[in-house]
Amino acid sequence: MIYSPKWSKAKKQLKSFTCESLSSRVDFQVINYRRAHDQLGRAVITVDKVEKLNMCTITAEREEYYRERAIRKQLDNFNFDDVFHNRDIQDEAHQMLKSEAIYGQYDFFFALEQYFNASVQDSLQSSDILIKILCLLDRRIGKRTLMKMNDTIASEHPLVQYFFKLRCEAENVRVFI
Repeated sequence: MIYSPKWSKAKKQLKSFTCESLSSRVDFQVINYRRAHDQLGRAVITVDKVEKLNMCTITAEREEYYRERAIRKQLDNFNFDDVFHNRDIQDEAHQMLKSEAIYGQYDFFFALEQYFNASVQDSLQSSDILIKILCLLDRRIGKRTLMKMNDTIASEHPLVQYFFKLRCEAENVRVFI
């Protein structure tokens, strides 16, 4: 599954949304492995050329398999014939991974689509860690919004907190975490 609007075009759009204070420090990369059975690889967000979020498809799929097995074990249900039940288990496992910030490359592309097609306010309210990270890097988020977020940021995932602190430091906004 290759990303449908070309990655180069999406990356250009993503970089155009990145705030000026971080545009030279933050980068987004997609690495595809041609010999992989599905030709997917990983997507990476780097800060100062250091990987901060690695969204590897193989890792995500392996972890999803383990989560599905754990759910089945907990339910004591190994009936693979019920398609709807199997889908529910898979969705539950996938949501568990997303809450732990374990993403596949396809999750990155899906989050990009949502982020590009939603307002900044909707993106900030998203329960998806990846969309919140993209939003925190967005030039359309101003200092006042960052200061308002100071109260609630402590309850966010550590990666969201990291990108919040990064943005605040870049914009000279005082952080209280």
